[in-house]
Amino acid sequence: MAVTPDLADLAPLVAALPDGAVVTDAERMDKYRWDRALDPAAGAPLAVVRATSTADVQAAVRFAAEHGIGVVPRGAGTGLSGGATAQDGCLVVSTERMTSIEIDPTTRTAVVEPGALNAAVKQAAAAHELWYPPDPSSYEICSIGGNVATNAGGLCCVKYGVTTDYVLGLTVVLADGTAVELGGPRLKDVAGLSLTKLFVGSEGTLGIITRVVLRLVPALRAPSTLVATFGSLDAATAAVLDLTRRLRPSMLELMDRTSINAVEDLTRMGLDRGAEAMLVMQSDEPGARAAEEIAEMAKVCDGNGAAEVFHTDDPEEGAAFVAARRMVIPAMEPHGSLLLEDVGVPLPQLGALVRGIERIAAEREVLIAVVAHAGDGNTHPLIVFDPADADQAARATAAYADVMDLGIALGGTITGEHGVGRLKRPWLADYLGPDALALNERIKHALDPHGILNPGAVFDVGG
Repeated sequence: MAVTPDLADLAPLVAALPDGAVVTDAERMDKYRWDRALDPAAGAPLAVVRATSTADVQAAVRFAAEHGIGVVPRGAGTGLSGGATAQDGCLVVSTERMTSIEIDPTTRTAVVEPGALNAAVKQAAAAHELWYPPDPSSYEICSIGGNVATNAGGLCCVKYGVTTDYVLGLTVVLADGTAVELGGPRLKDVAGLSLTKLFVGSEGTLGIITRVVLRLVPALRAPSTLVATFGSLDAATAAVLDLTRRLRPSMLELMDRTSINAVEDLTRMGLDRGAEAMLVMQSDEPGARAAEEIAEMAKVCDGNGAAEVFHTDDPEEGAAFVAARRMVIPAMEPHGSLLLEDVGVPLPQLGALVRGIERIAAEREVLIAVVAHAGDGNTHPLIVFDPADADQAARATAAYADVMDLGIALGGTITGEHGVGRLKRPWLADYLGPDALALNERIKHALDPHGILNPGAVFDVGG
């Protein structure tokens, strides 16, 4: 592999890109070193390329390939698994300037650059009475490129699916700088291998996404909201199982007591601080069918011992409860540094997972808040610790590992929507098993034989 160039050797790259696209000042590059996971192992990049087009990304990748240096793709930097953590001597390729959005209401598609925010796509679609469903809790600040790279989900995925269900086409820059067009604005297309889907969720390890064709659906109907509180986690998870067996809510979210109290500290909206769990549910069925579904939800919650069941058809009131669910992570941040999990299990194991996390918190003597996309078994345990307390930090790290191991033991996954990144890579082999891991690595090597694309993310190879 070639020797990494010094700053003086960047002249060809600078010449190939628009003025100001290449950043080498250490202070300006500092914000590009981390994503929201704040990986302490973040390195210092050689340079940051702020791309404005596919051609810019191609130029950066070709330069990196020629010199044998790593390329770390970066969107909005909201990732939670260290997938955009800079490496020493790498090129960070940022797509934050690539934000164009084009809506075609006839085909119900959007052609979007990767730096466009999820919220901006939703807003552009809404202008044509259309909707882009995937809605991570960070939808206001996360980018479509990052959503596609991690196959992000969100609060309404229980009914409407995740990002891959809405990606029809991609433009991807490969490890040699070639740009390939995959898929397009067609609802059915089975010609050739499903390469579009291969790149969705690949976390920048197979190529860099520079353009996305998204499927849109008719505008969402105003939902009805039901909120139920429970005196025990077991009752709440039992209610989730009964709800999903009988109904198809458009939202089914869980907050435990710690997350309820953190949000109440922040909002003072009158949440029940004594509740062990709260479910936030919605129905977007038309007319009388919504009322019937909400009534059935309430019946299920009452049948599982809910302490209180509250229903509202007021859009603003319902949105306030949804916002409370979305703000759990920022509400926990004042309590200390966070290790953020993303463990998902088959729904029948949801109760065992939540109870197991509670046991781990007690055994390791750390605070763990649990919030979940309960309708599809995807939990987000938030492990809180003081990084200045070495013993507590060590116990938090051990708890993180315990939760990963528990998820695998219950037949679950180490990541439902945040991606493996760098923080979860140590558990990938145990989760996949040797044969599936080897197949993953063969695909990685075929598309990135020199290991320059996002080295150290997902795979223990490259760079």
